[in-house]
Amino acid sequence: MSTEPQEMSTKFYPIPCMVTLASLFCGFYSIVSSINGDFRTAAIAIMVAWVFDGLDGRIARLTNSTSKFGMELDSLCDLVSFGVAPAVMAYLWALHPYGRYGWLAAFLFVATTALRLARFNSQDTLLTSKDFVGLPCPAAAFMIATSVLFCRFLGITGEVRHISLLLLVYLLSYLMVSTHRYLSFKKPKAEKARPFPTLVISLILFVLIAAEPDVMLFLLFLIYMLSGPTMALSQWIKRPGKASLFKKKQSDQPPSPQP
Repeated sequence: MSTEPQEMSTKFYPIPCMVTLASLFCGFYSIVSSINGDFRTAAIAIMVAWVFDGLDGRIARLTNSTSKFGMELDSLCDLVSFGVAPAVMAYLWALHPYGRYGWLAAFLFVATTALRLARFNSQDTLLTSKDFVGLPCPAAAFMIATSVLFCRFLGITGEVRHISLLLLVYLLSYLMVSTHRYLSFKKPKAEKARPFPTLVISLILFVLIAAEPDVMLFLLFLIYMLSGPTMALSQWIKRPGKASLFKKKQSDQPPSPQP
């Protein structure tokens, strides 16, 4: 029996592709809502697009209908729903008062989303890893969408002008193409499942999100966004060479004179 990996099918499977197109519809509807000034609806549409984006792959695997056509379609739809849609929403909501710095930030977000998707598609699918390399573009889009909801919770409706939102878009653009590791929350096959603790944690998160969705969703994705640089900084500090280098510097210093 040959051990070479089989080539992925190029067939068209309508059911998962329709779910993918539903994600594209939500992204397009978000753009239309942003143009009309309804930023809350635009943010919610991006979140619904994320739900459909998570369903299409699972449906394809459950029905054994995974294909190269579906993967390419998924990437194109993701570029619209999680690249163009949040960039348009961010520009019309908070970036256009900054002139060229604002629309350049929106363009950079779209460009880095495309680069993030291209890098993800070109990675070796045979390599199993529980982490993402760079911030996933749906999480970056969610960060912008939840910022809109959080500002509405604070009583800020309509367009906003704050330098932190401009910096946020630039930061998200960098994190998507960075090499920081982000947890994918996918358990490796060798790892034993722990259903009860997972159920308890999921229940607690559900209650917190249901109590204050605008606040909790923003905080959860803010923590996730910062987790990548935090883990990278923690690993850099714990590198073995750091401790030995510090000890060597201490030994090279001349002894202090005794009184």
